[in-house]
Amino acid sequence: MDAAIPPSPSVLPRVTVAELVDQLGPATMTALGPIPGHEAVTGTEFLDIADEVTDAAGTLLLAPSTASLSTARIAALASSAADRGAVGLVVKCSADRVPALAAIAESSGLAVLRVAERISWRLLDAQLTHLLGEADAGFAGPQDRGAEPLFAIANELAEHFGGSVAVEDLSRNILAYSSVPGQLIDELRTHGILARQVPASPYNDDQYRTVLRADRPIKYPRLGDEEPRVAFAIRAGALPLGTIWAIDASGDGPITDEQEERMRRASALAGAHLLDDLRTHATNQRPREDRLRTLLTGIDLTGTEFAELGIPEERGAALLGFDVPAAGPTAVAQLRSTVIRHLVLHRPDTVAVAHRGRVYALFAAGSVDEAVTIAEPMLPLVDRLVGDGVRIAVVGPAHRSGDVAGARDLADRLLEVAAADDATRAPRIVTVDSVRPRLVVTRVAELLAGNDELRDPAIDALFEREATRPIAETLLVWLESFGNVAQTADRLGVHQNTVRHRLRRASEEHGIRLERADQRLAAWVQLRVR
Repeated sequence: MDAAIPPSPSVLPRVTVAELVDQLGPATMTALGPIPGHEAVTGTEFLDIADEVTDAAGTLLLAPSTASLSTARIAALASSAADRGAVGLVVKCSADRVPALAAIAESSGLAVLRVAERISWRLLDAQLTHLLGEADAGFAGPQDRGAEPLFAIANELAEHFGGSVAVEDLSRNILAYSSVPGQLIDELRTHGILARQVPASPYNDDQYRTVLRADRPIKYPRLGDEEPRVAFAIRAGALPLGTIWAIDASGDGPITDEQEERMRRASALAGAHLLDDLRTHATNQRPREDRLRTLLTGIDLTGTEFAELGIPEERGAALLGFDVPAAGPTAVAQLRSTVIRHLVLHRPDTVAVAHRGRVYALFAAGSVDEAVTIAEPMLPLVDRLVGDGVRIAVVGPAHRSGDVAGARDLADRLLEVAAADDATRAPRIVTVDSVRPRLVVTRVAELLAGNDELRDPAIDALFEREATRPIAETLLVWLESFGNVAQTADRLGVHQNTVRHRLRRASEEHGIRLERADQRLAAWVQLRVR
């Protein structure tokens, strides 16, 4: 058991930029130009191009936003980073920029590294941190970790804490648990182990949110029938992978230094194993992700994509579109990782990609209602990890490869309609049924905008002068009130005679006819979409 959490080595190995590039491999990262020197990499940091480069000694800078920068600006950035001790600058770029960036590497003396487009920044950060962490902690290689490393880690912690230990993923599934004779265990942990899922508790959401955001172990005192617990997040770099929960048989006292160190080292080992699983899954997913990207664009379809993804055409597939307001590439990458980890537990055929600032997931489903049932439990999870405000559009089912691009277009429209609505009224799970009236108005607005002959110029003229805009406002409210003058006056805060006077002016001075139902409908649509 002692091999599960090895002691800290007295001499820490050094990892150079060249060694990291070699370990990641050319499919993930390549050097543009020479890699100068043999300085050790001490860590990674995301670089905001809007900020000045501060002290970066030994740091490998990850720069997600450089694609929009000019070559001269990147050259200045590289020079500044080199002056402040950085050991490398990681970018994504098109093939035509490679020679220029290679020249920047040579002139600045800073390693410029190109990461493959398909590798998310969040996963890259996790991979780098994993490799650096193995060097710093002297982790054993995969062949030395045993067949069930997470169970070994749980047992090692349980022997120290005297209580049951559980290793959980972000969906609160119990991946491994301790089985040390005589360990303290309560009813909640027992039920969780039997179901391999953490039971519902009124404290759960707040506790998990706190643990995932904390940078050190958290101690929770006895709560009802629940024994005291020590919990810590499992991370690889900035990427959360799960949590470790240890029942503390010593009682409600504060966490000791040794307990904290044990939790940190167990978390690091568990993170290495979970990241290996994530990388293996990501490797297997890449061909499937390429198929989904093809489906989303509708370009170069072969017609066999559903078969290759394992989705029966007769049943069909649901498409989920995820939108995070004002999200950058890091948040989108984290959202995609969260989505795939959750959905594959319920739909193993799920494939998900980040595309144009949103995340899309496709899986077999025979109806929108079935897909909504799968999507709804995800909202609390994504809220905890990427913040409030995520919306999910649910579209389908699509029965042929050629249907998916249209489904993506509809999902985008649903998300845009929901985003334009009052945040307190807009649904978080967006379907055609939930926003159909708004969708109709939006589509009609597009139709009117592109076809002048469909609009009444007399109504457009009302908006051109400040003096006639109250007439337009009164017409709209009167039509929405089904011609009820009293209700219109009440909504506008004016006298009923004022409403009648404005309606008379609309007819007599501006020639707007509202006698027939079709005239009223056409007028309302034009007024509504302004």
